[in-house]
Formats: sequence, C-alpha cells, structure tokens
Amino acid sequence: MLLPAVAAGMMMMGAQAEQAAPQLAMAAEVAADAQDSAPSVPQADVATPPAATAQSGGQSGTQSDQPDQAGQDIVVTGDKGAPKGDPLEQLNAKSFEAVQSVDKAVVEPVAKAYNKGLPRPVRKGLRNFFSNLGDPIVAAAYLLQFKPGKAFETVGRFGINSTLGLVGLFDVAKRKPFYLPHRNNGIANTLGFYGIGPGPYMYLPVVGPTTLRDIIGDTADKLILPMAIGKPFNKPTYVIPATILNQLGERAAFDETIQEIRKEDDPYTVYKTMYLRQRKAEIEALHGRVPDKKFVPIYGEDIPTPGKKGAPKVVVPDPYGDDEADEPADGTPPQS
Repeated sequence: MLLPAVAAGMMMMGAQAEQAAPQLAMAAEVAADAQDSAPSVPQADVATPPAATAQSGGQSGTQSDQPDQAGQDIVVTGDKGAPKGDPLEQLNAKSFEAVQSVDKAVVEPVAKAYNKGLPRPVRKGLRNFFSNLGDPIVAAAYLLQFKPGKAFETVGRFGINSTLGLVGLFDVAKRKPFYLPHRNNGIANTLGFYGIGPGPYMYLPVVGPTTLRDIIGDTADKLILPMAIGKPFNKPTYVIPATILNQLGERAAFDETIQEIRKEDDPYTVYKTMYLRQRKAEIEALHGRVPDKKFVPIYGEDIPTPGKKGAPKVVVPDPYGDDEADEPADGTPPQS
C-alpha cells in the first residue's frame, strides 16, 4: 500500500532531521488513521488541497493535481457570460436596482403627489409645452434624413401650437383641420436611419435606459436649442427648473407602467426590452416599415397622461417571448 510506505519514508526523514520530527510524526499519524477508517478509498479522493500542494513544493505528485483540474472544469463550464447587446449587464443591473431604490424613496412619492395635486389638463398642458419646444429639433432631423415634406409639416405644427395653442400648452395642430400629429425624431434617430447600430445597452443614473448611439444623439439634441437660440435656453435659471419640471411630468405619466414592471420576476430585463423595442419601432417608422409587434412606450410624449377615463390598463410584454430580447424588438411605430 502507498500510505504505509509514505509514512515510513517520512519517519526515516524525521530521524535524520530532528527539527522536523513533530510535523512528520503528525503526518504519519493522520495517514495511518485515514487508511484504517477508509481502506477502500482511492488515494485520489484524499488529495492535498491546492494551497497545501503549493507549500510542499510539488512533493504530492500528479495524484493531487487531477482532482484540482476537475474542480476547475466545473467552474469554467458554469460561466454563461453577458447577453448579446448588453455586455455591461451586471453593472447595468446594479445601477438599475440603485436607481429604483432612490425612485421608490424620493421620486415616486413626488410623482404621485404631482398626479393627484394637479388636474389632468394642467399636466397635459405642461407636457405639450415641452414637446412643442422639441419640434424644431424634430424638423432639423427630418432635413438631415432628406424628408423635406415632414420637416415643413413639423415647422407648421410648431407655428400653430406656438400661436393658436398658447406657446404649446394646447396641441391644436393635431386636430382638424390641420391633422399634424407629433412625431418622435432627433439626432439619435438620424444615426439609426443611416444604419448605425445602437451599440451596447446602458442603464445610467439620471439618464436611465439608453445605448451608446442614443446617448450621443440625445446629448446633441439637448445642445441644439441653447446654441441656436441662446437666452433663456442657455441660462441655469431656466434650464434647471425646466428640466426638473419636464422630467417630473414624464415620471408622473410613467408611474403606472413602472409599477407593472416592478411586479415582474426580472424587472431589469423587462425594462430593457421595452426600451429597445420602442427605439427600433421609431427608426423602423422612418423607413416606412410597420413592425408586427406593439410596444408600450416608456419615455417621451407617447406615454399617455394619467387620469383619462376609460384608458386601458398597461400590460408589459414578456421579455422572454422574443429570441431578440437583447436587440431592438419590433413594435407599433409612431407616424413617420
């Protein structure tokens, strides 16, 4: 048997090196006990742990290496990796959890008070006002896409709502006899229109869900108005309160949807899927294509203002019902 031989050898070495005698005697006793208690167990099953092997300078031989390699194989085969389109999934999920915690504690109570404290026409009017301010950017994006007809319609819409609609508080242009509805467009959509992919998905504090393409385009959109017109759109006294009021109105409108998302088993994936579906639907609309799946808007003017009688209940999509959950999915696009 191998264990008695090892024990004998260690005892002989102890006779020659008195300083190591206590340690070697203990090792011989452990080896003898192991043989008596489990004589039928192969030597490979009582192999030295990796740390002990390193300290012994490799004296254990190849028998202790084989179990270590088997353990390493189990660890390697269990790693699935990040999904396609979301290479920063772990970081994004942590960011999503942190933002939702802050939202529940601070933003959500304010949004609910906003919905209850202001009548629906007032909340709708404020959202119309900020939407109207974005129409010049929508028109510029249509020009970049060589759609002059849509650009002129958007300019006409802006003029009608800025005058007859009392600086945009009322969306007069979408009704008869004008029939000029709001359309989502911008630099990010223009990049997508010309075939630039979304890039990696990100969930950022303050910004929320976005992609590399969208954050570049949205940043450019926000700089156009201050740079083109100047005062007061480039002054902090306007920018800060206007941004807060605009974001609060959108968060208040989004409250019902976010509550439904939080009921899901994987709210992070649901939120990501809904965002990417809406983004693809908007870009598909620019090409005149109608996707075969509806989307539930999670940002922008497409979110209905709460309080409308007879409004249907929000139903979030199943993120696992589509093999392309990490890519922009089909949806019902806005008018292009």
